[in-house]
Amino acid sequence: MQPVAGEPGALPQSLPRHVAIIMDGNGRWAKARGLPRFEGHRRGVEAVRRTVRAATELGIEALTIYSFSSENWSRPATEIADLMGLLKRFIRNDLATLHEQNVAVRVIGERPEHDAEISALLDEAEQLTRGNAGLKLTVAFNYGARNEIARAARRLAEDVKAGRLQPADITPERLGDALDTAGLPPLDLVIRTSGEQRLSNFLLWQAAYAELVFLPVLWPDFDRAALEEALAEYGRRERRFGGVDAAGR
Repeated sequence: MQPVAGEPGALPQSLPRHVAIIMDGNGRWAKARGLPRFEGHRRGVEAVRRTVRAATELGIEALTIYSFSSENWSRPATEIADLMGLLKRFIRNDLATLHEQNVAVRVIGERPEHDAEISALLDEAEQLTRGNAGLKLTVAFNYGARNEIARAARRLAEDVKAGRLQPADITPERLGDALDTAGLPPLDLVIRTSGEQRLSNFLLWQAAYAELVFLPVLWPDFDRAALEEALAEYGRRERRFGGVDAAGR
Protein backbone atom coordinates (compact mmCIF):
# COMPACT_ATOMS: atom_id res chain seq x y z
CA MET A 1 0.00 0.00 0.00
CA GLN A 2 1.35 3.41 -0.91
CA PRO A 3 1.80 5.89 1.95
CA VAL A 4 -0.37 8.98 2.24
CA ALA A 5 1.48 12.22 2.95
CA GLY A 6 0.81 13.56 6.41
CA GLU A 7 0.19 10.22 8.14
CA PRO A 8 2.80 9.21 10.71
CA GLY A 9 5.44 6.79 9.53
CA ALA A 10 8.61 5.56 11.17
CA LEU A 11 11.79 6.42 9.33
CA PRO A 12 13.90 3.46 8.23
CA GLN A 13 17.07 2.71 10.13
CA SER A 14 19.00 3.03 6.89
CA LEU A 15 18.06 6.09 4.86
CA PRO A 16 18.55 6.18 1.09
CA ARG A 17 21.76 7.93 0.13
CA HIS A 18 20.33 9.40 -3.07
CA VAL A 19 16.71 10.54 -3.47
CA ALA A 20 15.24 11.95 -6.70
CA ILE A 21 11.93 13.78 -6.96
CA ILE A 22 9.62 14.36 -9.92
CA MET A 23 7.87 17.52 -8.75
CA ASP A 24 4.42 17.20 -10.30
CA GLY A 25 1.10 18.90 -9.71
CA ASN A 26 1.71 22.66 -9.66
CA GLY A 27 -0.90 23.35 -12.33
CA ARG A 28 -3.54 21.11 -10.76
CA TRP A 29 -2.89 22.66 -7.35
CA ALA A 30 -3.55 26.12 -8.78
CA LYS A 31 -6.60 25.04 -10.81
CA ALA A 32 -8.23 23.43 -7.78
CA ARG A 33 -7.99 26.80 -6.01
CA GLY A 34 -9.03 28.98 -8.93
CA LEU A 35 -5.57 30.47 -9.15
CA PRO A 36 -3.34 31.07 -12.19
CA ARG A 37 -0.78 28.36 -12.99
CA PHE A 38 2.00 30.80 -12.10
CA GLU A 39 0.86 30.73 -8.48
CA GLY A 40 1.16 26.94 -8.48
CA HIS A 41 4.71 27.21 -9.79
CA ARG A 42 5.54 29.89 -7.21
CA ARG A 43 4.26 27.70 -4.39
CA GLY A 44 6.24 24.84 -5.92
CA VAL A 45 9.45 26.83 -5.38
CA GLU A 46 8.53 27.13 -1.72
CA ALA A 47 8.16 23.34 -1.62
CA VAL A 48 11.68 23.02 -3.06
CA ARG A 49 13.01 25.13 -0.21
CA ARG A 50 11.22 23.00 2.39
CA THR A 51 12.44 19.78 0.81
CA VAL A 52 16.09 20.85 0.59
CA ARG A 53 15.96 21.90 4.23
CA ALA A 54 14.31 18.62 5.29
CA ALA A 55 16.75 16.50 3.29
CA THR A 56 19.65 18.32 4.92
CA GLU A 57 18.22 17.88 8.42
CA LEU A 58 17.50 14.19 7.83
CA GLY A 59 21.03 13.51 6.62
CA ILE A 60 20.24 12.48 3.05
CA GLU A 61 23.46 12.60 1.04
CA ALA A 62 22.13 13.53 -2.40
CA LEU A 63 18.87 15.02 -3.68
CA THR A 64 18.07 15.33 -7.38
CA ILE A 65 15.04 17.35 -8.48
CA TYR A 66 13.39 17.42 -11.92
CA SER A 67 12.93 21.15 -12.42
CA PHE A 68 12.40 21.46 -16.19
CA SER A 69 12.43 18.75 -18.84
CA SER A 70 13.60 19.12 -22.41
CA GLU A 71 9.98 18.45 -23.42
CA ASN A 72 8.65 21.34 -21.31
CA TRP A 73 9.66 23.84 -24.00
CA SER A 74 6.43 22.85 -25.79
CA ARG A 75 4.39 24.60 -23.09
CA PRO A 76 2.82 28.03 -23.78
CA ALA A 77 5.40 30.79 -24.10
CA THR A 78 3.92 32.75 -21.20
CA GLU A 79 4.24 29.76 -18.85
CA ILE A 80 7.82 29.13 -19.95
CA ALA A 81 8.64 32.79 -19.29
CA ASP A 82 7.10 32.50 -15.82
CA LEU A 83 9.11 29.34 -15.07
CA MET A 84 12.36 30.89 -16.24
CA GLY A 85 11.66 33.97 -14.15
CA LEU A 86 11.08 31.82 -11.07
CA LEU A 87 14.30 29.90 -11.70
CA LYS A 88 16.29 33.11 -12.00
CA ARG A 89 14.78 34.53 -8.81
CA PHE A 90 15.37 31.27 -6.95
CA ILE A 91 19.06 31.25 -7.84
CA ARG A 92 19.53 34.95 -7.06
CA ASN A 93 17.60 34.80 -3.77
CA ASP A 94 18.53 31.34 -2.46
CA LEU A 95 22.06 30.67 -3.68
CA ALA A 96 23.71 32.47 -0.77
CA THR A 97 21.55 30.52 1.71
CA LEU A 98 22.35 27.20 0.04
CA HIS A 99 26.04 28.08 0.16
CA GLU A 100 25.80 28.92 3.87
CA GLN A 101 24.09 25.56 4.45
CA ASN A 102 27.09 23.82 2.81
CA VAL A 103 24.90 22.56 -0.08
CA ALA A 104 26.76 21.65 -3.29
CA VAL A 105 24.65 22.54 -6.33
CA ARG A 106 25.02 20.67 -9.59
CA VAL A 107 22.98 21.16 -12.78
CA ILE A 108 22.44 18.34 -15.27
CA GLY A 109 20.96 18.54 -18.74
CA GLU A 110 21.87 20.79 -21.64
CA ARG A 111 22.40 24.49 -21.09
CA PRO A 112 19.79 26.53 -23.02
CA GLU A 113 21.64 28.14 -25.90
CA HIS A 114 19.07 30.91 -26.26
CA ASP A 115 19.23 32.21 -22.66
CA ALA A 116 22.72 33.33 -21.71
CA GLU A 117 21.49 34.81 -18.42
CA ILE A 118 20.16 31.49 -17.14
CA SER A 119 23.28 29.65 -18.31
CA ALA A 120 25.45 32.13 -16.43
CA LEU A 121 23.36 31.80 -13.27
CA LEU A 122 23.54 28.02 -13.40
CA ASP A 123 27.31 28.18 -13.86
CA GLU A 124 27.57 30.60 -10.92
CA ALA A 125 25.57 28.26 -8.67
CA GLU A 126 27.86 25.35 -9.48
CA GLN A 127 31.09 27.31 -9.15
CA LEU A 128 30.18 29.00 -5.85
CA THR A 129 29.15 25.77 -4.11
CA ARG A 130 31.54 23.30 -5.74
CA GLY A 131 33.68 22.88 -2.62
CA ASN A 132 30.77 22.38 -0.21
CA ALA A 133 30.59 19.03 1.58
CA GLY A 134 26.94 18.95 2.62
CA LEU A 135 23.86 17.89 0.66
CA LYS A 136 24.54 17.24 -3.02
CA LEU A 137 21.65 19.07 -4.68
CA THR A 138 21.35 18.20 -8.37
CA VAL A 139 18.94 20.21 -10.49
CA ALA A 140 17.80 18.53 -13.71
CA PHE A 141 17.16 21.48 -16.03
CA ASN A 142 16.47 21.20 -19.76
CA TYR A 143 16.97 17.53 -19.05
CA GLY A 144 15.74 14.34 -20.71
CA ALA A 145 17.06 10.89 -19.85
CA ARG A 146 17.03 9.61 -23.43
CA ASN A 147 19.02 12.65 -24.51
CA GLU A 148 21.45 12.12 -21.62
CA ILE A 149 22.06 8.49 -22.62
CA ALA A 150 22.46 9.45 -26.29
CA ARG A 151 25.00 12.14 -25.38
CA ALA A 152 26.94 9.67 -23.24
CA ALA A 153 26.94 7.09 -26.05
CA ARG A 154 28.11 9.75 -28.50
CA ARG A 155 31.05 10.70 -26.26
CA LEU A 156 32.09 7.06 -25.99
CA ALA A 157 31.76 6.63 -29.76
CA GLU A 158 34.02 9.63 -30.28
CA ASP A 159 36.59 8.07 -27.93
CA VAL A 160 36.46 4.84 -29.95
CA LYS A 161 36.84 6.75 -33.21
CA ALA A 162 39.86 8.63 -31.81
CA GLY A 163 41.48 5.39 -30.66
CA ARG A 164 41.24 6.26 -26.96
CA LEU A 165 38.83 3.40 -26.30
CA GLN A 166 38.08 -0.04 -27.69
CA PRO A 167 34.46 -1.12 -28.33
CA ALA A 168 34.95 -4.01 -25.89
CA ASP A 169 35.79 -1.47 -23.18
CA ILE A 170 32.26 -0.05 -23.24
CA THR A 171 30.62 -1.57 -20.17
CA PRO A 172 27.58 -0.50 -18.15
CA GLU A 173 29.99 1.05 -15.65
CA ARG A 174 31.80 2.98 -18.38
CA LEU A 175 28.53 4.29 -19.79
CA GLY A 176 27.37 5.23 -16.30
CA ASP A 177 30.53 7.26 -15.84
CA ALA A 178 29.72 9.16 -19.04
CA LEU A 179 26.27 10.22 -17.81
CA ASP A 180 25.50 13.64 -16.32
CA THR A 181 25.18 12.09 -12.86
CA ALA A 182 28.68 10.59 -12.77
CA GLY A 183 30.14 10.80 -9.29
CA LEU A 184 26.81 10.85 -7.46
CA PRO A 185 25.79 7.96 -5.20
CA PRO A 186 23.65 5.27 -6.85
CA LEU A 187 20.01 6.31 -7.04
CA ASP A 188 18.02 4.62 -4.25
CA LEU A 189 14.59 6.24 -4.29
CA VAL A 190 12.46 8.10 -6.83
CA ILE A 191 9.45 10.02 -5.51
CA ARG A 192 6.75 11.37 -7.80
CA THR A 193 4.03 13.62 -6.47
CA SER A 194 0.47 14.21 -7.74
CA GLY A 195 -0.50 10.54 -8.02
CA GLU A 196 0.85 10.06 -11.56
CA GLN A 197 2.82 6.82 -11.89
CA ARG A 198 5.49 7.17 -14.58
CA LEU A 199 9.09 8.34 -14.84
CA SER A 200 8.53 10.87 -17.65
CA ASN A 201 12.01 10.50 -19.14
CA PHE A 202 13.75 11.13 -15.81
CA LEU A 203 16.91 9.26 -14.78
CA LEU A 204 15.94 6.16 -16.76
CA TRP A 205 19.39 4.57 -16.54
CA GLN A 206 19.96 5.51 -12.92
CA ALA A 207 16.54 4.28 -11.78
CA ALA A 208 17.12 0.69 -12.95
CA TYR A 209 17.09 -0.62 -9.36
CA ALA A 210 15.72 2.38 -7.51
CA GLU A 211 12.57 2.09 -5.41
CA LEU A 212 9.64 4.09 -6.80
CA VAL A 213 7.14 5.79 -4.49
CA PHE A 214 4.13 7.63 -5.91
CA LEU A 215 2.41 10.05 -3.55
CA PRO A 216 -1.04 11.59 -4.12
CA VAL A 217 0.06 14.95 -2.68
CA LEU A 218 0.45 17.79 -5.21
CA TRP A 219 3.92 19.28 -5.26
CA PRO A 220 3.09 22.70 -3.70
CA ASP A 221 1.79 20.81 -0.63
CA PHE A 222 4.89 18.60 -0.32
CA ASP A 223 6.59 19.00 3.03
CA ARG A 224 8.79 17.17 5.50
CA ALA A 225 5.91 14.90 6.54
CA ALA A 226 5.43 13.81 2.92
CA LEU A 227 9.15 13.19 2.52
CA GLU A 228 9.23 11.14 5.70
CA GLU A 229 6.28 9.04 4.49
CA ALA A 230 8.16 8.28 1.27
CA LEU A 231 11.24 7.36 3.29
CA ALA A 232 9.14 5.13 5.55
CA GLU A 233 7.75 3.34 2.50
CA TYR A 234 11.28 2.93 1.20
CA GLY A 235 12.20 1.32 4.50
CA ARG A 236 9.42 -1.24 4.07
CA ARG A 237 10.77 -2.39 0.72
CA GLU A 238 13.18 -5.33 0.38
CA ARG A 239 15.80 -4.46 -2.19
CA ARG A 240 17.17 -7.56 -3.92
CA PHE A 241 18.81 -6.05 -7.06
CA GLY A 242 17.77 -9.05 -9.14
CA GLY A 243 18.71 -11.60 -6.49
CA VAL A 244 16.60 -13.45 -3.94
CA ASP A 245 15.76 -12.80 -0.32
CA ALA A 246 16.54 -14.98 2.67
CA ALA A 247 13.43 -17.07 1.98
CA GLY A 248 14.57 -17.75 -1.58
CA ARG A 249 11.92 -15.53 -3.18
